Amino acid sequence: MNTLCIVGLGMIGGSLAGALKQANFPGKIVALVRSEATGVRGLELGLIDAFSVNAADVICDADVVMLAVPMLSMREQMQLIKEHLKPAAIVTDAGSVKAPFIKDARDVFGDLSRVVPGHPIAGREKTGVDAADASLYQNRRVLLTPLPETDAAATATVQQLWELVGAEVEVLGPEQHDRVLAATSHLPHVLAFALVDTLATQQEAEEIFRYAAGGFRDFTRIASSDAIMWRDVCLTNREAILESMDNLDAHLKQLRHAIDISDGEAIEATFVRARKARDANT
Repeated sequence: MNTLCIVGLGMIGGSLAGALKQANFPGKIVALVRSEATGVRGLELGLIDAFSVNAADVICDADVVMLAVPMLSMREQMQLIKEHLKPAAIVTDAGSVKAPFIKDARDVFGDLSRVVPGHPIAGREKTGVDAADASLYQNRRVLLTPLPETDAAATATVQQLWELVGAEVEVLGPEQHDRVLAATSHLPHVLAFALVDTLATQQEAEEIFRYAAGGFRDFTRIASSDAIMWRDVCLTNREAILESMDNLDAHLKQLRHAIDISDGEAIEATFVRARKARDANT
């Protein structure tokens, strides 16, 4: 691989660029950005070698194109880069939802043999190129969801790219990915946003936040995440997220009933099961 083009130089794309630089990536790293200021900052931080706001300037020489933009911007970016891609170029992504990405890629490109859907399970609540962290992917999972028609060599190239920055790569089916991430990532973010929003509307909101304990801060930290990115996740993984929300709602109603009737045994049993499950899987 001689040239990697990152489309969207925010925290996710910028962290990948920084990690590759730190790992002595032998090729050239360029970026397609919306604003000159982002590209200039990327150069100042030593993340990239060049940038442009025009796809034709940076896509035509890219061996791999990494789409690191919000989910509802993926299709637009695919359409922008399509006519400039080299025939053998690989297109991959860092989006949180895979089935919609694959549908958009099929609609835009038709041939998916050089498309490798991916998702790094890593992030921060901060956004923008200044939030780039070269250690972000160290010992973190990256999930690839190649299709039956995906060229094995293309998948191997993307896997090697992630492994170079210290990530552990696993392969999942796209539908399984979206169900699992709805429960383990998307739902917790929705809950954090909802809890903070609920408390902020209460009359005693100032006192509530002032005296919030460490557990509240730990749980709600992710409510500082990028609202646009998570809006897009909710809209593109709607069915799986709603299923997870319905499952949680059913369990909350059971727990609420136990608290309502002062059923200490049922309350304790719920907490013990939860503790054991978490301790066994973390």
